[in-house]
Order: sequence, then C-alpha cells, then structure tokens
Amino acid sequence: MRRELNFLGLAICLGLLGYAWYAQAVLHLEPCPLCIFQRVGVAAVGVLFLLAAVHHPKRWGARVYGVLLVLAALATMAVAARHLWIQHLPEGAVPACGATLSYMLEVFPLADVVRKVLTGSGECARITWSMLGVSMPGWVLLAAAALGALGAYANLFARRTAATLPDSG
Repeated sequence: MRRELNFLGLAICLGLLGYAWYAQAVLHLEPCPLCIFQRVGVAAVGVLFLLAAVHHPKRWGARVYGVLLVLAALATMAVAARHLWIQHLPEGAVPACGATLSYMLEVFPLADVVRKVLTGSGECARITWSMLGVSMPGWVLLAAAALGALGAYANLFARRTAATLPDSG
C-alpha cells in the first residue's frame, strides 16, 4: 500500500505542475517569483514521492521519506502562506515591484535572491486567478497540506505490502 500511495502523491504533484504549466502557457498567467518558488516546492515533494515509491524501503527508510516529505510540504506551505499574506496587505503596504527572478538569479547570490523573493513585491500581491474565492497560493497551501498528510500517512503509518503474490497452486 505504501508504494501505491507514494505513486498517488507523485501523480497529484504532476497534476498540480501540469495545471501550473497550463495556466501559464494557455491562460497566459505569468507566475510571480513566489509562484515559481511554490512550483519548486511541489516539484520537490513530487521527486520525494517518486524516490519513496521506487525505493520502497522498509521501516527506517520509509520514516526518513515520511519526514522529508512533511518538511518539503511544510516549506511549500510556508511560501504559499507568505504569498497569501502579501496578497491580503492593504494597497499602500504592498512593496513595489522588483526585478524579475531570472535577473536576480543572474546578478545576486542565491541567498540574497531567496531573501528578496520571500520579502515579496507588488507583482506577488496581484490576484489574477481564483476558484471558489480562493487564489492560486491558497489552493497550493491546501494541496501542500494534503500532500504532507499523504506523505506522512504513506511512509510513517501505512504498512508495506508484499512485492509478490502467493502461488495459486
């Protein structure tokens, strides 16, 4: 059951990333730097689900994957929560738009880029998409929480199933 749940988590991550690509390529919604960081977080969770499914470790290894999945999901949730906070700032309190992420990566050290992105900018405050009154980072926050719970359940609590079926006769 553990392997199937890990593949399910991977499929959900691929679906989220696929929709992010669709929103950018088809709906022409350009991602802000915080959106890109959230995509990286979902991708990291997906890679961990893939590794856990392919490796299919016993107890100790599964616990390591479970903890790593929860940590990656929490980091993704933190970025999404920060994005939501910036989106709900009063109009005068929103920081001015800054340089693009690609420019900052070319010019600044990585630690400075991460700090500047997490500080947020005016482009991160704009809500260009919502469903049921919840903006994209709100859905990412919910999805990351669900993925973290799935990763914890699959790797910390679910039992490993036998790899082979019993002989039929």
